Amino acid sequence: MRRKPIRLIAALIAVAAAAAAALTVRTAFAEPEAPQAEPAQLTAAETVAAMQPGWNLGNSLDAVGEDETAWGNPRITPELLDAVRAQGFNSIRIPVTWSAHQAESGDYAIDADYMARVQEVVDLALDDGFYVLINIHHDSWQWVNQMPTQHDQVLARYNAAWTQIAAAFADAPERLVFENLNEPQFADVSEEEGDVLLDELNDSFHQIVRGSGGRNADRLLVIPTLHTSSDQARLDATAKSIADLDDPMIAATVHYYGFWPFSVNVAGYTTFDDEVKADLEAVFDRVKATFTDKGVPVILGEWGLLGFDKHVGVVEQGEKLKFFEHLGYYAEQTGLTTMWWDNGQHFDREAFTWQDPDLFAHVESAWETRSGTAASDLVYVPAGAAPAAHTVALNENGLAFAGLWHDGTELAAGADYTVDGGALTLSADLLGRLVGDGGLGERAVLEARFSGGVPWKLHVISSQAPVAQDADGTTAGLAVPVQFNGDQLATMEAVYPDGTPAGPQNWTAYKEFAVAFEPDAEAGTIALTEAFFAEVNDNSTVKLTFHFWSGATLEYTLERSGSSVTGSAA
Repeated sequence: MRRKPIRLIAALIAVAAAAAAALTVRTAFAEPEAPQAEPAQLTAAETVAAMQPGWNLGNSLDAVGEDETAWGNPRITPELLDAVRAQGFNSIRIPVTWSAHQAESGDYAIDADYMARVQEVVDLALDDGFYVLINIHHDSWQWVNQMPTQHDQVLARYNAAWTQIAAAFADAPERLVFENLNEPQFADVSEEEGDVLLDELNDSFHQIVRGSGGRNADRLLVIPTLHTSSDQARLDATAKSIADLDDPMIAATVHYYGFWPFSVNVAGYTTFDDEVKADLEAVFDRVKATFTDKGVPVILGEWGLLGFDKHVGVVEQGEKLKFFEHLGYYAEQTGLTTMWWDNGQHFDREAFTWQDPDLFAHVESAWETRSGTAASDLVYVPAGAAPAAHTVALNENGLAFAGLWHDGTELAAGADYTVDGGALTLSADLLGRLVGDGGLGERAVLEARFSGGVPWKLHVISSQAPVAQDADGTTAGLAVPVQFNGDQLATMEAVYPDGTPAGPQNWTAYKEFAVAFEPDAEAGTIALTEAFFAEVNDNSTVKLTFHFWSGATLEYTLERSGSSVTGSAA
């Protein structure tokens, strides 16, 4: 049986205590009992705690298109929701975009069939035991953002939407939660003006829902910051807006996708270093101080890494795992309930399995405990030479190192490895046995085990120096032929001969992964994109340096003339 997070246990104890207080002792001669009162409703803080952990059913009912399959995900089924619930999630955020199914004028009626489908999915999730959060989602940038210039029209449509949503769900259980608007934003106004407009929407949302009868009178309502930002000014504005509503059943919400340069792999931020970690902790500390410490619970309504918008390989696996592990830990420390953003790239919605089981293992483990990590998950051994011992720093995270394993067999301390002051050293003999006389690439996976949490995997890789070849192309794109030779690309540096940055993000020489360049080791290419060349000067020379995870670098020169591009290996 899956253990429940500590905050959830506390919330359940509160419910059990209330229920126990309502019981009467039956005897053989007792009068017939009066109907028992329902258990006391959870407070806002207890409700939010009971929602931990949560998961987003992203890119389904929020998809902009004809129906929930418009962005490539399958139709939502009871089996899918059952499978997600079985992973241990206690709440599900079901983003809903209403724009394509709501009249744009008149009474702003929502299509009855679409409302019925949303109700059907919500009911299925409630039947599974989830806490369910629904909202107005991509409408925020489709039409709500025009409120500065179309104030009355936008407000009327927004009010009509919530009037209809509130009526449709008035009798739903208290486990249904309303979030008024996803990532609120307003076109061509200052942040301060945006705060004022959002406050107006918050007040309208609150009045409509509370006045709609049924269980909406005390249902938990969730209020976002402008842009769901964690900047202190935005937090303060929302804190004031919530305080003005004077309602104990309100929670705040922000989103967090990491320190931006790390999250998208730009400017050389390839690792989960102290600066990246400090940003995460500073955000959560600000949110806690502004809301939680003052009695307003907080839901981290979306979290992940922004680079995942391209693909999950933008951030190297080990660095990604360290980010996910620390976020889960620090959210627990600061009392935040987390709802993981999944647009279909994490949980396979047809096979009902995780695309990356190691990633989910770290997410799941962080609900209850920490996991040990290390400075890297990559151990490169030069091919064709006798291996040398390799040392990697362990991050024990309050745990104790418990041994090193390979293929289910515990390795010998002293002979195969040593641990000294948090540094794990793999012996030359061990590495020689693991890489053998085999080919390039991953040769073995070791597990560093700790006294708790998920083992840390060390990928032992045999590699040689990468080699590039000359190539011709156009500004529409150039595929640089590269023999990766077992190595993995970390980042790309692009400068003009005078040392100034070339290409997009001209404030840094290190370009954005999967935007300016895209490696494909299987195909043997590094693609330089049209977006990269769009910001490269005509009639210019650009010096590229490809940085690999082994520490190897590869120099490459580009010559652009008009739409023609020539690439030369150093």
